[in-house]
Amino acid sequence: MACSVLSSQAMKVSQSLVGIYALALLISCSFHAKAAAHQDNEDLKVKRSDFPSNFIFGAATSAQQIEGSGNEGGRGPSIWDTYAATPGNIKDGNNSLIATDSYRRYKEDIKLLKDLGVDSYRFSISWTRILPQGSLSGGINQEGIDFYNNLIDELIANGMKPFVTILHFDTPQALEDKYGGFLGRPIVDDFKDYSELLFKTYGDRVKHWVTINEPFVVALAYDLGKGAPGRCSLPPPVGPCPAVGNSSTEPYIVSHNFILAHAAAAKLYKEKYQKIQGGEIGIVVVGEFMEPLTDTPDDKAAAIRYMEFLFGWHLEPLIFGDYPQIMRDYVQERLPFFTQEEKKLIKGSLDFIGVNYYTSRYAYNSEPVEPKHYLGDSLSATTTLKDGVLIGPKAKGNRYVYSYPIGLQKLLEYMKIKYINPVIYITENGYPDANVPDRPLQVSLSDQARTDYILQHLYYTKEAIKNGVNVKGYFYWSLLDNFEWGSGYTVRYGLYFVDYSDNLKRYPKRSALWFPTFLKETLNDTSVVLEWELRGRIGIL
Repeated sequence: MACSVLSSQAMKVSQSLVGIYALALLISCSFHAKAAAHQDNEDLKVKRSDFPSNFIFGAATSAQQIEGSGNEGGRGPSIWDTYAATPGNIKDGNNSLIATDSYRRYKEDIKLLKDLGVDSYRFSISWTRILPQGSLSGGINQEGIDFYNNLIDELIANGMKPFVTILHFDTPQALEDKYGGFLGRPIVDDFKDYSELLFKTYGDRVKHWVTINEPFVVALAYDLGKGAPGRCSLPPPVGPCPAVGNSSTEPYIVSHNFILAHAAAAKLYKEKYQKIQGGEIGIVVVGEFMEPLTDTPDDKAAAIRYMEFLFGWHLEPLIFGDYPQIMRDYVQERLPFFTQEEKKLIKGSLDFIGVNYYTSRYAYNSEPVEPKHYLGDSLSATTTLKDGVLIGPKAKGNRYVYSYPIGLQKLLEYMKIKYINPVIYITENGYPDANVPDRPLQVSLSDQARTDYILQHLYYTKEAIKNGVNVKGYFYWSLLDNFEWGSGYTVRYGLYFVDYSDNLKRYPKRSALWFPTFLKETLNDTSVVLEWELRGRIGIL
């Protein structure tokens, strides 16, 4: 069947939610969008002018991971402050109370952004720096308001667009204590109030809003207990879990409230602020493309199911008005229901989809698990191996990231068909390496693998755009090495190296020196120049 014909039929399927096998055909069509899974860099012909002139290139961070000053400036504690304070929760025993000290050094970091040549910066606002108690009734922290005003003004003065995330994992601990955070329905109103304060305060300058970053990741913390607030109920080998939580229901309750909170804030923005301020609002999901492990109908269906449970879980309600039928069939009464009024609220409540893409995997059909819990409910397991061969090169710093750049193109084209050609931003795409404290600085800065990773993913992004996907921007994760959640400071994603042993000094990695040459299209014969500049920056000429 021709892809064009299949695409038309798939749109009807995705709206009426009829039949997993039609979707399996759709994904099979997507598999053949590109013949070769990998190409050498010399074959990856991509340059800045291959993208539209208004295409956004940027770098991304989040408040909890870089700001520091966790107990200063009137900031209240988040659930990640509490989680990190419990021994054993963070790999290296560290926390983010200092992080990279960007609260104090934001002007220096904006200078680093400007050196990259990017035109946008995706950052998040710390809820507890604005509302230390999480709600308006608990008081507004003017010092926090002033900090983000200064940050936004400094960005604009340096020619960069602020791309703001309202919540990036750091729910106020006060609301966790008060009613269970996102387990409690009152969070919807508190999040809406917090969002409106941001719209009123910063919306004259902020034209791109993300309500919530990766709700899947937070929900997973309620399934496996890994990540704040660390609730789960699974026995070994997944556990032992703390003596709180319910892995069979809480991930779904939390996500249900995420969806309602997003929709409430988006409705408010669209009705009260969007026309005046001229901005847009969306949500960010984890994007992975699932290749069927085999060509069997069962594994093709498993690949579809996994993606429905991964990101369809949050996107289908916001686009079509309800959960994927596959999830309803498999989770049944444990999956909450939307009222008719709520369906009207959530349907069509986003202007764009943000996609965080790092890797892809193989999916295959699996058997039911007991006790029932979110990650086992899809009856779809994953692996990175097929016939003994990895899906892509493994990143040294993270056991979950395998470089599979064509997966980004496949994911984007799948979303184009599945969600009726939405506006998409690649809000994160990054390459991790390990933090090796005794490694010579020059070695840490010479990160050719990161440059290759970026080039390859930009190439396949370009190919997706050629095939009609409405991609509007690309943000590299991250600007700086930083606090990487449960991994602490053992992993480095940054374009800029942060020296944790020497006053958090920033050094440009080779990738940071390469990035402006790509954006300015001065790539020819740059390798020697970059190497000498790299040596000059660390004083070993």
